[in-house]
Amino acid sequence: MINKASYENDFYAWTQQQAHLLKAGQIHQIDGQNIAEEIADMGRSEKRQLASRLEILIMHLLKWQFQSNLRSRSWQLNIKEQRLRLDQLLQENPSLQSSLTEVINKVYPLATISAERETGIYLFPETCPYELTEILSAEFFPE
Repeated sequence: MINKASYENDFYAWTQQQAHLLKAGQIHQIDGQNIAEEIADMGRSEKRQLASRLEILIMHLLKWQFQSNLRSRSWQLNIKEQRLRLDQLLQENPSLQSSLTEVINKVYPLATISAERETGIYLFPETCPYELTEILSAEFFPE
């Protein structure tokens, strides 16, 4: 049996051993503590991906709105791509839907920093100017 040292030194081998033990019904031999931590981390990873997608999308919406003279097909496609990726993520993880507003509020300051870095504009609104439905809507492009 692979012990805790293997979890720390050979993660892949540990995962394979734990999967084998679970499939074989040898529950009493599994590394329950580390399995629980890995499962929790998998959930946090999905939420981090949600935050990252929303940050990128909001940054592009800000650029679209506040640098209208530089709008390009590339920006439009970036917005479309992030919305599609968000939609896929939410379809695969519907429970993340309930944290959308919280995540938007959390990532908005980061999105403004990215937008400032890319545009040189320093006067973005203090709070997110877009409603959740607008952010996720394929038709919404702020004017």
